[in-house]
Amino acid sequence: MKLIKSTRIESIDILRGLVMVIMALDHVRDYSNTGYMFADPTNLETTTPILFFTRWITHFCAPVFVFLAGTSAFLYGSKKASKNQLAKFLFTRGLWLVVIELTVVNFAWTFDIGFGVHIFQVIWAIGICMMLLAALIYLPKKILFALGLVIVFGHNLLDGITQEGTEPLSLLWYYVHQFNFQVINDGQGMLAIAYPFLPWLGIMILGYCFGYFDTKGFNASLRKKWLLRLGFGAIILFVSLRFLNVYGDLAPWSYQDTTTKTILSFFNTTKYPPSLLYTLMTLGPSLLFLYAIESVKNKVTDFLIVFGRVPFFYYILHLYLIHLIGMIGLSIQGYDWKELILTPARFMSGYLFDKGFDLWVTYLIWVLVIALLFPICKRYMQYKANNKEKWWLSYL
Repeated sequence: MKLIKSTRIESIDILRGLVMVIMALDHVRDYSNTGYMFADPTNLETTTPILFFTRWITHFCAPVFVFLAGTSAFLYGSKKASKNQLAKFLFTRGLWLVVIELTVVNFAWTFDIGFGVHIFQVIWAIGICMMLLAALIYLPKKILFALGLVIVFGHNLLDGITQEGTEPLSLLWYYVHQFNFQVINDGQGMLAIAYPFLPWLGIMILGYCFGYFDTKGFNASLRKKWLLRLGFGAIILFVSLRFLNVYGDLAPWSYQDTTTKTILSFFNTTKYPPSLLYTLMTLGPSLLFLYAIESVKNKVTDFLIVFGRVPFFYYILHLYLIHLIGMIGLSIQGYDWKELILTPARFMSGYLFDKGFDLWVTYLIWVLVIALLFPICKRYMQYKANNKEKWWLSYL
């Protein structure tokens, strides 16, 4: 497969492409596997090892996506004449992403034309963090790096602060640090703040600072040394803190009635919001992957680069395609496809909790989705590469 030549750091695109492909597995599971998005695949009382790790492997997606969004912001800014230009781009693109999350993306998840369910997920988090980063980039680099570390390592100190209800202060705290899912408007609406922005801001800041290693002319061997140090360091710190069970996650692990369940408990870290241990568990191996893949060039990396260079375009398309396939699957099972038009009433009914296909079907659909989207994404990637003068493409 012939790719457009680029001066981009390909390892970043390869890693981003890999997590985009893996991400689709989780979303296919949401719309096909028994229980759909209503059953918790990490519930140790009901899950199986393969179901658990089908969910667990997708934990790498959001933190890598947000981290590399910060890295891409740094690299974009390194090509601009001033920080003012970068700040303007970050703020406007961040605002654009928030609007898209609450419209195009929300509709993709629910297919509810009434927009009764308001979901704040990864695109919202990236958007709001970009808007904040637009101001933070004016800080001295060392202070910005220190701020990122303080947020990532210290935000779990805020876990004990919780709010209830829909008062302004409570709503503000949900958006900042506390996961919240509640019924609003006397049952006519639902609010799901799955991605409180504070921890994700810390991850994006660190990704922005990491961009320094990928600037043009940076010594490749030195970069790889740092990738090894940071990657192994994050993994060792994760294992140590997780074993001690004293800090870094809302859900401590515990010994279970079987060794397998105990292992699952150990790796069952908190994503909403992303705990320190969740972040170390996912970003550590990701940095080692960047180290290992930097000099690799083959058909697999060429395949992943396609998705890695058009992540937002792919993200939107895959949600709509997966939801449509889910409706077809529901009809095949003999149920009403309208049950996957996810209004507040359908969310609360729990009707789909015991419906769905076996997990092998989920994997089959996942492969089908990737195969269908690849040629479309490749065509769009080539279009972007050949039309760099079109400013609006940087927002897509």
